[in-house]
Amino acid sequence: MSAVDTISEQRTPPPAPPAAPPARPGVVTIGVLLAVVVGLAVAHEAGWKLAVLYVVGLALGTVLFHSRFGFTSAWRQLVAVGQGRALRAHMLMLAVACALFAVILGAGLGLSGAPEGTVAPAGLGVILGSFLFGVGMQVGGSCASGTLFAVGSGQTAILYTLGGFIAGSVLSAFLAPWISALQKTGPTVSFADTPLGYPGALLISLVIIGAVVAVSLAVERRRTPPPVEAPPTARGLLRVLRGSWPLWAGALLLAGLNALTLFISGGPWGITSAFGLWGAKFLGWIGIDISDAPFWAIPENAAKLDASVLADKISVMDFGIMIGALIASAAAGAFVLHRRIPWRLAVGAVLGGVLMGIGARLAGGCNIGAYFSGIASFSLHGWLWGVLAIAGTYAGLLLRPLFGLGNPKPTDAVC
Repeated sequence: MSAVDTISEQRTPPPAPPAAPPARPGVVTIGVLLAVVVGLAVAHEAGWKLAVLYVVGLALGTVLFHSRFGFTSAWRQLVAVGQGRALRAHMLMLAVACALFAVILGAGLGLSGAPEGTVAPAGLGVILGSFLFGVGMQVGGSCASGTLFAVGSGQTAILYTLGGFIAGSVLSAFLAPWISALQKTGPTVSFADTPLGYPGALLISLVIIGAVVAVSLAVERRRTPPPVEAPPTARGLLRVLRGSWPLWAGALLLAGLNALTLFISGGPWGITSAFGLWGAKFLGWIGIDISDAPFWAIPENAAKLDASVLADKISVMDFGIMIGALIASAAAGAFVLHRRIPWRLAVGAVLGGVLMGIGARLAGGCNIGAYFSGIASFSLHGWLWGVLAIAGTYAGLLLRPLFGLGNPKPTDAVC
């Protein structure tokens, strides 16, 4: 067989996706009722604006599930076998988000005063934190957004990851002075701080995005990776409710929903800051007061700890993501609770979650708050986060077999 034949065989598209299993109407009903109850509680506690953001969270959970829009798997496929399809979906998402953010930030449009992007120092905090996050998401099996929509989808093993995530976030509250010092070691660079302002920032971002796409295509041509496996799906119009959506659709919708979050709340989408709040609230509920931890001693943070979680923007949107994924996965017949979790997998999930919890606080955000929203806000630290998360992915892939997790191989039929 010639080299050309070998390459052609390796690039053969994956088999057609299997048909979606039957829907779970009982679970859908429970999910819808839960969505309504939580939505009404949010509106009562915090008003219409946070209720709208909760609905945005429901939409995010739906999009994340149906498009299976992954960050952990995207970097794993790229590093392990050179498959860059999912990474290019990231770049489409980022390009559209940058264009939308440029309009909103440049014109000062918003329902909560002048909107502010996520711009942070590109220092040691980002370098160490995103590397730890990259390791953690491969060992734990998901990223921040992936953890939420996987939990909503009934993937019980990811509950261990979420528990570790919360534990790492709680621990970080006691390390706040050290974390703050590390975060301040580098410069704060916004591409908008040029004479060309936001149009220039958009141009710079699009050039970087184009370069990433070109490099991913070059790597793919050299390594000829297996194609990405297609998830089960329905056909025709039913695909909207019971099927898998193309990655490009997920990319466009996530970019639009992040921009909508910026417009409504005055700040971009984030996820992980809520985990520390949940952990502190839970500990207080069982009689362990950590309000004197350095992080919670800051007046602004202390006020959040005293208030209801239903008044916290990030928490409310996180709840929406999980419930949205619950309804979407049940309608697609993909909601399945796993009752038996191998102990090695559970240990890896907890460890990975702890690393991500600490890493997110060091870096000032996760794959959403720092990477997605940081890049969309034209902050250099967002790109630095992505580079170091890929570096952490290399280390994470070496550790995955210790916890019973596999990695893609060039000889696989699909990733």
